[in-house]
Amino acid sequence: MAPEFLLPQLLFMFGVGFFAANVKVTADLLRFHSRKSSALLIWENPKPRYYGFALALGAVLGLLLIVKIFILGRSPGQLFGEVMMFLYFGYAVPLSTRIARGFYQDGVWSDSGFMPWGQISAVSWKEGESVTLILISRFRSIARHLEVPGHLYGQARRLLRDRIKAHDIHIGGAGLDLGSRSDQDAV
Repeated sequence: MAPEFLLPQLLFMFGVGFFAANVKVTADLLRFHSRKSSALLIWENPKPRYYGFALALGAVLGLLLIVKIFILGRSPGQLFGEVMMFLYFGYAVPLSTRIARGFYQDGVWSDSGFMPWGQISAVSWKEGESVTLILISRFRSIARHLEVPGHLYGQARRLLRDRIKAHDIHIGGAGLDLGSRSDQDAV
């Protein structure tokens, strides 16, 4: 297969993948803006490890698009993959870091997404270099992690205990339930 045929197809496939990632980030941003007013305990999200690299990649892709459109005369339709990658690294990554992690009226925004209170079946704390809340889903086999700043650890535990007391979270899961332990003790 000739490279002049393979490369556009490969870039198009990358474009499809980055389009899906852009749609997910856009949906997360819209959900965040609708939930922002119901925040109970939130904090600023630290920048990802390779944040500067992602921004530099976005800038390079922007320059590449300028060269391809204005100097090489390519149509935007031929640049679908590059445009989607530029939108992801230039806009989606920086905007997604603005989503405040923490506790909202209807659930928890973890490091990997939002989980409603009713989906949480188990909670655990992992203490090490930082304090991490681990949330186990009742419906899917996933565990979501939320790094909690040390100075908010006590407030986070109280908030979880209050949510369990209000029956927003029903602790269940593995193990033999002998009925001798209250859900509140799980926090």
